[in-house]
Amino acid sequence: MMDQESHASLQHKKILVIDDEPSITRALRASFLANGYDVRTAHDGIAGLHVLEDWGPDLVVTDLAMPDMDGIEICRQVRSKSSIPIILLSVRDDTESKIRALDAGADDYVTKPFSIDELLARVRTALRRLELVRRLTAQSPPGEEILRAGEFTVNTLNRQVTVQGREVRLTPREFELLLFFLRNADRVITHSAIIKSIWGPHSTHQPEYLRVLVSALRKKIEPDPLHPCFLLTDPWVGYRLTPTEEDPSQL
Repeated sequence: MMDQESHASLQHKKILVIDDEPSITRALRASFLANGYDVRTAHDGIAGLHVLEDWGPDLVVTDLAMPDMDGIEICRQVRSKSSIPIILLSVRDDTESKIRALDAGADDYVTKPFSIDELLARVRTALRRLELVRRLTAQSPPGEEILRAGEFTVNTLNRQVTVQGREVRLTPREFELLLFFLRNADRVITHSAIIKSIWGPHSTHQPEYLRVLVSALRKKIEPDPLHPCFLLTDPWVGYRLTPTEEDPSQL
């Protein structure tokens, strides 16, 4: 249950639902409206992109399998215009489909059938990330780069990092990885996307290099590296950094 302040911060956030199943769009529209969101729906990708252009939603929920334009292409089209969160719905639960969706620009992937409470929780998480990105973009004065997100404070000029009020010393590569995660907080990032960001687009580094780097970073930022509460693993897909200390099952 959200507290009143959190609920108020979500009032009138605009959600676009794209799905070719009328029963799904009706159910999602009713649930989102009941939770204080403004909602518009579209029955296919082309119509959804028109709504995106005209209305400017804060978040998109789209189905994967649709005629004419599937959810992967919708993700690519939305990403060419906007950085707003995208949650993709699908009956497919295989790792390959998740990776394709996330690499195309989706922020999250929810498998059908799903509970509306789970979807609402993921919507809240995605919108928190949106607000975080907007704050990080707006708050840094000229000549000073201070990023504050949850329990993390990072000075990008002198590379000073504090977590829960304690200073941690990171290697240059660990610092790059943490900064990348913070700028994509509360979003699942695939192994390949992280490797390209940290080691370059033509990198030949393998996932085991990334696992070693993540393990080293966890030892420095986590209260208990064996039971991480900030830098979470999405098995076979990638990682998600949540900058507030939360129960992963509630994300």
